[in-house]
Parts: sequence; C-alpha cells; structure tokens
Amino acid sequence: MADLDEYRRRRDPRRTPEPVPDHGPLPHGADDVFVVQEHHARRLHWDVRLERNGVLVSWAVPKGLPAEPGTVRLAVRTEDHPLDYADFEGRIPKGEYGAGEVLIWDRGTYETRKWTDHEVDVVLHGDRVTGRYVFFGRGGDWMVRRSDPPQDPDRVPVPDDVAPMLATAGTLPSTSEDDQWCYEFKWDGARALAEVEGGRLRLRNRRGEDVTATYPELRGLGEQLGSTQVLLDGEIVVLDQGRPSFALLQRRLHVTGQARTRRLAEEHPATLLVFDLLHLDGRNLFDLPYTRRRALLDELAPRGPHWQTPPSFSGGGAAVLQVSRERGFEGIVAKHRDSPYRPGRRSPAWTKIKDVRTQEVVVGGWRPGEGRRSGVLGSLLLGLPGPDGLRFVGSVGSGFSEAELRSLTGTLRELASAKSPFAGPVPAQRARSARWVEPRLVGEVLFQEWTRDGRLRAPRWRGLRDDKRPAEVTEGA
Repeated sequence: MADLDEYRRRRDPRRTPEPVPDHGPLPHGADDVFVVQEHHARRLHWDVRLERNGVLVSWAVPKGLPAEPGTVRLAVRTEDHPLDYADFEGRIPKGEYGAGEVLIWDRGTYETRKWTDHEVDVVLHGDRVTGRYVFFGRGGDWMVRRSDPPQDPDRVPVPDDVAPMLATAGTLPSTSEDDQWCYEFKWDGARALAEVEGGRLRLRNRRGEDVTATYPELRGLGEQLGSTQVLLDGEIVVLDQGRPSFALLQRRLHVTGQARTRRLAEEHPATLLVFDLLHLDGRNLFDLPYTRRRALLDELAPRGPHWQTPPSFSGGGAAVLQVSRERGFEGIVAKHRDSPYRPGRRSPAWTKIKDVRTQEVVVGGWRPGEGRRSGVLGSLLLGLPGPDGLRFVGSVGSGFSEAELRSLTGTLRELASAKSPFAGPVPAQRARSARWVEPRLVGEVLFQEWTRDGRLRAPRWRGLRDDKRPAEVTEGA
C-alpha cells in the first residue's frame, strides 16, 4: 500500500529543501505522470518516478534508462516519494540523506500496460525518452529493460573494439597547402580511448586494455557528461609546471592497486587531453571529416579538474610549431581538415612533426653493469622489427633512474632466453657478456640522429611503453 512514512522518516524538513508533506490523505491524480531526475549524490544515478495511488513509485537506476532494446540495467527500488517531488530541483545539503544536486532530466506522461508487485510495464512519453520499459524483480532486487526499438532506427551502441588512429612521421605541409590542415600540439603521454555511458567512465589504452582503475581522478569526467553517450580519443599526461612529463607518467602506468593509485593520483595527478570525438549518442562519427568531429567536440566541451580539450589551430602550422618549441613541447600533429577517422590505421592524413627525436624500440637483450651498477643492468640492446626479424639498432645505458634499474633488471631476468632474438649479427663488443631476452618489452629513447649504418646516435632511455606491442614498433614511431 502506498504511503510516505519511510520518506518522512529519512528527511528533516528543517534541513532539506525537498518537499516533506504533512501526514494526511494522499492526493490522487490520473496515475500518468513520470519524471526522471539526475541525482549527483555520492555516486551519480537517475531516479525514475511514476505516479501511482497518490505517490511517486521510485527506482534509482545507476546508469540511467537503457536506450537500446534488450539492454538490462540495475534498478534499485527506493521509498515512495510525494507527488510534489516531480517538480523538485535543487541541492540536498551535505550530511542529509541523498546529499547532492538533483536536476530534472526528463518528465512527461506514461501509459500502464501491466502493474504487479513484481513487474511494472509502462510506455513513457517524454521530451528525451520515449518508449516501452519494463521494471521487473522481487523484493529489493529490480532490473529495467527497454522492450521496444528506439524511435531512431539508425542508433548504434558504442563500439568496444576500436583502436586509435595513428599519425605518420613527417614535415610541415607546404605553405600553399597550409590552409588545408589543422594543427595540434603533440602531447608526451599515453594514448587512451575514453567511453562514457550512463555517467560511468571506461578508459582503454592503445592495446585495448582497461586502465580505468589506474586513474581514479579521471572518473569525474563520466559524471560531468552524465547521460551523454560518447567515445573520446585523447592522451593521458602528467603535468610538471604546465608541461607533460613522461618520467612522472611512468610512475602511474603500471599501477593498479587501489590504495597506491589513490596516493599517486594526489602526488602526480593525471590529465586527460581530449582531441577527438568518435561516437556521440548512438552515432559513430568515424566517417565525418576532422573539422566536423572537432566542432562537435568543442560543443561538448569536456573540461574539469583533470580533463580538458586542448586547442586546434586552423592553418598557421609554422607558428604553431614555433609555440611548441617555446613551450618545450615534443612537437605538433598536422591533421587534414577532411580526414575521416580510421581506427587502428597509421595515416598520412595525420602527420607528426617532432622537435625532439624519439624512437620506440624493442628490447632484445642486456649487458650487466659494473662498478656502481654491479648487480643491475648496464645497458639495453635494442632492435626494430623488420621483414627479416628484429634488426639491431644500438644500445642505451643512460637515462635510467635507480628504481628503473632494479625493476627492469628483475623483469629482464624473467624474460631470459638462450639465444639472440636479433635476425642479424650483433657487434662483438655489444654481444660480449650479453644476456638475451624474449623480445616482448617496448621502450622509448631520445636520440640525436640515425647513423649511416642504421644505428641510434647518442640514445637516452625514456621509459617502458606498456601500451605498445612489439609488432607495432616502426622507425619514426
């Protein structure tokens, strides 16, 4: 039987702006009003309320009503609310039940197809949601599913197997072609795809691995976007005096433990720099030109304490490159104005112009250190995959922190191999005392130039790239 006793018990009308009616007979209407309220409580959720027998029968739906038919979501049955709550918007004070901002997300009328203690089948007619929904369950365990096709037959879910589009190394477009290109700064971080659905964020690295737990400070992006369904492309960086620091990012890349991720999020907070929009509210945007995708991203304008949309400049590539140099950035990326997004492909329609030369490499072996480095590695033997196998391109012995030396040495010992992974000979002075490993580790080095015999001149270690596979490594990457 409908009543508001539990609702009143949980609320003090002197402390909350919510409507708290006096005891008395319940008002009765036509039993056809519904409201969906976006509730920014401790965890974002959507409260779905249906008028019935003088109250609003209510469910808290953590991810919101599903848009696609057949999708089933949790719906927690909560206490009945007064009819006046259908008009409520405001902030419930901290310390009170349900503390947080309440916004009316949608409202309208509904038709009842079936209503029992275990199943509520209704058709909603609102401004943002229209369709048939079934709430079903027993006791406090309820679920909700959409039971009819959405009005938009072209709507598709967010794809879950997308790999980022990649740029090729190159030079600035010619002056005559400059106005056909847009320019962005090149960020020294880790590529990530960010999916938001039902106010929840999911982060995947370039290899498709879920890294959401590694960056707890980024979860607020999901709450900010709320019910907007998106797939974003961007770069995770750790800023040091306004510039990305790959060394600081290294401390975050391999961490998954909850306590440690929280501590590192406070000490070295990450920032997600969003530069492309791949899916928006049931539409894949891959085939749209870059400028259109970018305009939609700018309208969405994700911006918060740990996420932002960096600028894109139309034309003026030489000036953007000069600013990059002045700010100490790694370089810029030129993107053709008409370029579609091609997942997983490396395309000349995106060209990276570097001021600092970097190269991804595969680790094929190591040489033990001596003196101060006794007991840990002295240098790494590096290669690039080629048609004949792994090609030796040099060794690197500088740029390691003490912690990296210890950690890498342990990892290399676990990957020990009886034979060299290199396709050709390794110079005798490098092969002497070398310890070979399975070629599974990808790293990145800074270097001056390529020598005539295809070796790295003066390389310096930057760190491991766990987001890259050995097969993805190419010269210029």
